[in-house]
Amino acid sequence: MISKSINASIATAMKAGDKVRVAVLRLLSSELHNEWISKQRDLSYEEEILIVRKEIKKRQDAILIYEKAGKSDRVDIEKREIQILQEFLPAELSYEEIGKLAEESISRLNASYSDLGKVIGDVKSKVGVRAEGAKIAEIVKQKLLNS
Repeated sequence: MISKSINASIATAMKAGDKVRVAVLRLLSSELHNEWISKQRDLSYEEEILIVRKEIKKRQDAILIYEKAGKSDRVDIEKREIQILQEFLPAELSYEEIGKLAEESISRLNASYSDLGKVIGDVKSKVGVRAEGAKIAEIVKQKLLNS
């Protein structure tokens, strides 16, 4: 699970004196712990991945705000934090791999554009945490429009 590897990474980062990495990992550990408390059970791997993605999304949103404000030093820090968080994500499927799965689902379900939600759900069930929902939806929409 991610939470166990985070604790080891925190210790390594502390020994190396990497304050940014320690801060990011402690925050992620705290978010995972808070979710564990709210659910009153151990988190699944998929749930942990969703929390990591949520933290990345927060930083991506912050980057947009800092860019508008002209704070390039903060943008660099947020980008570094994203890189650290991405280390805990599984390798994402490529556009082509998701497209192939989408085409298979469209064919199997004999789907039209009105079946968009059904196809997206089917592809998501095959992909799991290896791609973001927005990316899947975008690819499925494109495939349905072209079919």
